[in-house]
Amino acid sequence: MSKQIALQKSGSLRKKDGFIKGFIKQIDLQLLVIPSIIHIIIFSYIPMYGIIMAFQEFQLGDFPGMSRWVGFLHFNRLFSDPNFTTVLRNTVVISLLKMLINFPVPIIFAVMLNEITHKNLKRGIQTISYLPHFISWVVGATLLFDFFSVDNGAVNSALQALGLIERPIHFFGKGEYFWWMAVGTDLWKELGWNSIIFIASITSIDYELYEAAEIDGAGRFAKMWYITIASIMPTIILLLIFTIGNLLNTNFDQIMMLTNQMGNARLRDFADVIDTYVYRVGLREARYSYAAAAGLFKSVVNILLLLGANKLASKTGNEVI
Repeated sequence: MSKQIALQKSGSLRKKDGFIKGFIKQIDLQLLVIPSIIHIIIFSYIPMYGIIMAFQEFQLGDFPGMSRWVGFLHFNRLFSDPNFTTVLRNTVVISLLKMLINFPVPIIFAVMLNEITHKNLKRGIQTISYLPHFISWVVGATLLFDFFSVDNGAVNSALQALGLIERPIHFFGKGEYFWWMAVGTDLWKELGWNSIIFIASITSIDYELYEAAEIDGAGRFAKMWYITIASIMPTIILLLIFTIGNLLNTNFDQIMMLTNQMGNARLRDFADVIDTYVYRVGLREARYSYAAAAGLFKSVVNILLLLGANKLASKTGNEVI
């Protein structure tokens, strides 16, 4: 027995020595990683201490963690707030619409782009689709307001010219249009950027698979389905897991800009989401602990969704955790 323990200790020491030697051997690469680790610790782990604010009555000037303890008081207030039901509904609906529409469209775009054989045309389409991503929502919202304007806006003018509408539509002035405008503008801005990883996955597919499929008599759509999409399926599932895990993380910048920083009261019933609610009620009104409680609720739900999606994905052998 003692001999076995001695062998285990010697084995662990050998592994430790091997790790140290490997670390020293790759010290130049390790130094490149250290800044990222420091960044994560400072901006991701240390701020987690602030979670305790959700269970306290924090006031400006209080030392973090030393405020009066109130337990679940802020959570009770959050769930009893009649506005929170509307906020949660808007968050879930907008996020689900984005997931159901804006997640598969970049996949289809990448697959269709792969079918273009003309290199210059392919590059041109890629470049055009990427450009909106680099426009901030401050500038993007201004362009969209002009584009969908009631007064001589390009969209309303085109719809009237085609005889589809008699009077201009106030797209950003009516709440019932906002969900679709949020989904559509997000798709316009992020389509090309979100397709990059799928395009990269497609380029790694062995071309001999397509040649073998042609010999077997497979058509273009058969090759797209059974080779292209099937080959990038692990990537699709991986990104779907991350998308589900971020279900309650709506685009704060987008919502704020499209609603003029929540200044348009007519849109609030359809546009107010958890992120804007935390900003408007928690930060503007200096209810910091209340805002922390709302943010913690959102984070816990996102973690549960991520774990649930990963559990389902494990049945296909594509789990990430």
